[in-house]
Amino acid sequence: MIKRIGEYRRYVGIIGFRNVKIKDIEDFIKRVRREKAAYTSVQFFDASLVATWEHLYFAVLNSLAAFKNGLSISKNLEMEILLYASAQRQIEKAIKRIGIKQENPDVAVVIVGEKLQSITHASLEISRELGLRPTEAVLELSTEKIQKIQQAFAVTEKELETVMKRDNLGRTLVDLVIERMALLSTKL
Repeated sequence: MIKRIGEYRRYVGIIGFRNVKIKDIEDFIKRVRREKAAYTSVQFFDASLVATWEHLYFAVLNSLAAFKNGLSISKNLEMEILLYASAQRQIEKAIKRIGIKQENPDVAVVIVGEKLQSITHASLEISRELGLRPTEAVLELSTEKIQKIQQAFAVTEKELETVMKRDNLGRTLVDLVIERMALLSTKL
C-alpha cells in the first residue's frame, strides 16, 4: 500500500511479510538501510503488534509533523516513526514493544520517501533481501492479534467498552492506539 502525503511532499509505503527468518536482526536492518533507495527512510515492526496499516500511517504523519514543527523526540525520521508507532518516548522501550523480533516471523515495513519510484525500489530491495513477496495480510487484525495489541498498549476492557462504536472491537482498538500515538507529543 502506497499513499501520498501531499502536505509533506512525501510518499509512504506500508508492506508486510509473513514467515520472515532473519538470523541477525541488527545486521539485516543496517544492510537494508545501506542498500535502500536514496532519500528514503525505512523502519521495521513486529507485525503482530501493528493495528492495521492505519497505525503505521498515523505514526508517519505524527513523525513528519514533529520534525516540521521542531518537536521531534529523535534525530531521524526512522526512529521517530518507531517511537510514535510504539507510543513510547524511549527508544529501548519502543524497540522492545514493537520492534521486529526473532520469535515473531511476521514483519511490517514502513518506507517514506520523496518519490514514488524510491518507495517502489526500496520495496523491491527489501523483498529481494528477504526472499519473500510482500503481503498486506499481516497488517490485518485477528482475534489473537487484537488481544496482543490490547495487552501491549495497555488498553483496558473498560476503555474499550466506553469507546466502542457499533460493536466493532477492531476499529475501536485501532482508534485507541492512534490516540495513544497522538498523545505522545504531549508527554514530557
